[in-house]
Amino acid sequence: MRNTRWLVGICLVWCAWGQGFEVGAARRDITPKEALPMWGYGARHDALSQGVLDPLYADALVINAGGRKIAIVGLDLGRAPAEASLQTIRRRIKEEAGIEDSIIAGSHTHHGPVLELTDQPGKGKGRFDAALRYYKEMEDGIVTAIVEANGRRKPARMATGLVQLEGFNRNRHTKIEPKPSDRELAVMRFDDASGKPVAILVNFAAHPTMLPATTLRFSADYVGAMKAEVMKETGAAAIFMQGAAGDQSVNEGENRGYQAFGQALAKEAVKLAQSLTPQEVTHPSLECREERFQFASRTDFANPLVKAAFGKAFFPELIPNYLDEYADGIRPRLTTALLNGDIALVGVSGEFFSNHAIRLKQRARVKQLFFFGYANGYHQYYPTIEAVAEGGYGAENVVSPVAIGAGEQIMNTALIRIYELVGRIKAGEPLASGSVKQL
Repeated sequence: MRNTRWLVGICLVWCAWGQGFEVGAARRDITPKEALPMWGYGARHDALSQGVLDPLYADALVINAGGRKIAIVGLDLGRAPAEASLQTIRRRIKEEAGIEDSIIAGSHTHHGPVLELTDQPGKGKGRFDAALRYYKEMEDGIVTAIVEANGRRKPARMATGLVQLEGFNRNRHTKIEPKPSDRELAVMRFDDASGKPVAILVNFAAHPTMLPATTLRFSADYVGAMKAEVMKETGAAAIFMQGAAGDQSVNEGENRGYQAFGQALAKEAVKLAQSLTPQEVTHPSLECREERFQFASRTDFANPLVKAAFGKAFFPELIPNYLDEYADGIRPRLTTALLNGDIALVGVSGEFFSNHAIRLKQRARVKQLFFFGYANGYHQYYPTIEAVAEGGYGAENVVSPVAIGAGEQIMNTALIRIYELVGRIKAGEPLASGSVKQL
């Protein structure tokens, strides 16, 4: 009888621990070791990298809330891993760490490696074998970071906050005033039970394009400098998640150069994080939904003239891989999660214009919403309808092949999922759909 009570007691303690709130963080260097074609600027074509300006990292945060885990991973890459790599990573972290939910996103640095090549003739094999070797190394690095972060989980306290940060970004697209810019600097701070910072997640929207295209060296751009400064000042792991930066550029101001800008942004992030007081999470919970859409393309990729134009603008081996990706239309991914009942996480696989995020945050009515672009895939630009009407880079079909209004539909779906997760809309209720009939 005494042994039975002892076993029951152990079970109760174990179950309570397993249903609590835990956080772990880890990082791995994922800088290519060989010369590879570089991502981000078509004018480079297939020119190979010529060394490293600063390292590229995979920074992983694993949250266990009430027995369900999610991995949030910030990568010093131009985009999230391509579909085959993403599926490999997700399969492995499920097998090795029991993690079924993940948001894996690129910072959008334009000084990372091309990720779209594949092991097929004319699509990378033979000519870019070093890139194919790198993809396996990248997958291993990301998985190792996530598994290590999972193994480092410990009971944690949490706080979130935001500030409207003037002067750090600007709208590079529209000529119509007022120009929308998501100036929200958002932070998640996690402390251990003693009050020591464990991890700080920073969410901001601005293109990491401060280095010229002619620099053929790998670099995390301002994001790397920002994370290094946050870690130096707080002792915590730093995870950066890019926002809706489709039409957002860096506004250097007095902070000339990517290192100075990154350090200045870090100063604001640290100030915000240190103003927060992490609290014990009394009712930890996590719910997550993920779905893919299928939209028609505005660009006829089957047209030989279009293929030739893209091949000239980039390089020939890249184009067949894009054609494979878009063979069934444009298929972006939306990941919506609700943490502890009042923190929304929205991840999208593309470059969303800032008004998408601004409007979603206004409409969601949760304590705080974190918007992660370039997440769980990459399907190019998602301008607003009014941006398409205005035209210009990011809104034209050359870099935004998706059907007009796709971004709005994805945002509406994210909003519905959030309201379902908080219990304000019943899951399974009929949703508006159908085609438009011209009258």
